[in-house]
Amino acid sequence: MRFPENFIVDASVGVKLFLKEGGSEDAERLFALLGEERPPVIAVPDLFFLECANIFRSRVHRRLMAAEQAREAFTYLRSLPLQIVSTTDLVPLALDLALAHGLSVYDATYAALAERLGVPLVTADGKLAKKLEDTGAKPILLK
Repeated sequence: MRFPENFIVDASVGVKLFLKEGGSEDAERLFALLGEERPPVIAVPDLFFLECANIFRSRVHRRLMAAEQAREAFTYLRSLPLQIVSTTDLVPLALDLALAHGLSVYDATYAALAERLGVPLVTADGKLAKKLEDTGAKPILLK
């Protein structure tokens, strides 16, 4: 899979670095781009970290991941050189997108950031990508 120069990622992509499942290899390649001489800008709303932490917590609760693994994964995500954007100014557009496309406001926040920055949203959520096909979020589905 070829990735654009700059893009947004959602939590479904971030956690694939630690959860070995479909799309994990593409997620690893995507985040490896941050180590290149001229890395892309990968932006996330600050909500990204809450959602990733919650996914890790769920995995620990279901005994699919140890608590220490969850903490290490979260620490690693926080160490990545991501452009972090506050959700405060994104909420009005996120609410509009959520209402118009049948999304949660959480998912719509990623789309709002993609629209605001004029870059694609990379997601591993097929339903989300489908709902965003006709928006400025220009979704790219990680498979």
